[in-house]
Amino acid sequence: MSEAAAAASGPTHMPARGTRLSRSARRAQLLVAARDVFAAQGYHAAAMDDIAEKAGVSKPVLYQHFPGKLELYRALLTTYADELVNRVREAINHTQDNRERVHAAVAAYFDFVAGEGHAYRLVFESDLRGEPEAAALVDGALTKCIDAVAAVVTEDAGIDGERARLLAVGLVGLSQVTAQYWLDSEQTIPRDEAVALMSALAWKGLAGFPLVHDQVVQ
Repeated sequence: MSEAAAAASGPTHMPARGTRLSRSARRAQLLVAARDVFAAQGYHAAAMDDIAEKAGVSKPVLYQHFPGKLELYRALLTTYADELVNRVREAINHTQDNRERVHAAVAAYFDFVAGEGHAYRLVFESDLRGEPEAAALVDGALTKCIDAVAAVVTEDAGIDGERARLLAVGLVGLSQVTAQYWLDSEQTIPRDEAVALMSALAWKGLAGFPLVHDQVVQ
């Protein structure tokens, strides 16, 4: 399991203080603790003491892995930004059926929100978004998601890259905004129904572009 996957799945409880873990397992554990503390308190209010206590380790152990709070936050942000990108890429690449691709891409955002609400807020609603490197990490993740969708649209619909990218921005934006609204509305609509509604909306537009390989060459 990758560090991103380990941190994303996270333990339901922290190991007892003094438990010996491998370096990678300890790092993943610290990221989970940091996620919970940052989500509860925000970046500026959170302290390394709080994170060490949450993880059940001493501050020197925490500093062995992360030299400061900003470095820890950047590592956490990178982990979850990469996780979201991987979910979107896997959703697009797992099938050649474009209707299923649209459904899976929308579902990737809702699944990230449903399973990782804290992580989603850290990526998209952080009180550190004004910090240039943090903003660049988030913008980079969105760009990678858009790139993945645009590549498929260009290949299948045969339209130029600029127009394909605009369509990709539309799909990614729809998925992100509606998933965030769904999270903030306390998921009053079941996840499957919400995904079906939004993927149907997106598909009705994208289905208007014929597949290049289905067109008859005269």
